[in-house]
Amino acid sequence: MCGRVCVTTTLEGLLAAFGFNSLDGVEEGDDPLNGKLPRWNGAPGQYYPIFIRQDDEETGVIGRRAVMAQWGLMPAWFDPSKSKNPPPINARCETIKSQPMFRSAYKSRRCLMPIHGYFEWHDIYGTKKNKQPYAIGLKSGEPFCLAGIWEVWRDRETGLERRTFAVVTCGPNEMMAEIHDRMPVILHREDYARWLSAEPDPEDLMVPYPSELMTKWPIGRKVGNVANNTPDILDPEDPQAAPPPKPPKGPKSGPDDDQPSLF
Repeated sequence: MCGRVCVTTTLEGLLAAFGFNSLDGVEEGDDPLNGKLPRWNGAPGQYYPIFIRQDDEETGVIGRRAVMAQWGLMPAWFDPSKSKNPPPINARCETIKSQPMFRSAYKSRRCLMPIHGYFEWHDIYGTKKNKQPYAIGLKSGEPFCLAGIWEVWRDRETGLERRTFAVVTCGPNEMMAEIHDRMPVILHREDYARWLSAEPDPEDLMVPYPSELMTKWPIGRKVGNVANNTPDILDPEDPQAAPPPKPPKGPKSGPDDDQPSLF
């Protein structure tokens, strides 16, 4: 699972970190959140810069293009009004080649999502309502790219087109296994070009990133509310300092039940 990310620099700074010298690669009119980065607590449904394959028909040179896309994959045939579930934000590597929602994009429309880190929750108290959030990134502090797939969805009523994407996930490495059973596919820089290439099935790239290159630390629960979008989201917090979950309420059995709760 990967459902929350952070980008700690401006759009210009993020693109420059991956070799884009200007915003020229971001389509004009396709950037509804221009100027909204940094984004300390990014969530699905929002727009993010992604890198996609760019073929030069005249020279035959294959390159990268930066575009804006909405997190939540919607193929051209997808009808949100008839779907009981929101657009998927993740695609499992184990089934990405077989599921109709993902297989076409995986074969020919792969992308990179550049970020500085992501968040995951660990059930340390044995209850879904009191999970401990963690921030996860690279030990180097550098931005990195998640493997993704993208589609273009067209609104039948307005005719407007929307580029959308999902993040590919795999099983956890040793570090992530301590808090969760899934993690996003993080690609090595030397594999970016291959992921964006015309190769139909780069299956061997969809593996856990080495634990020794990553880091994680516990953070406060304010990350659970997407309205909280400030740098202190990433501040370390001792998980033992958090209050334990409230015990379930039992049936009333006597006058003492009217006393104020201690929790």
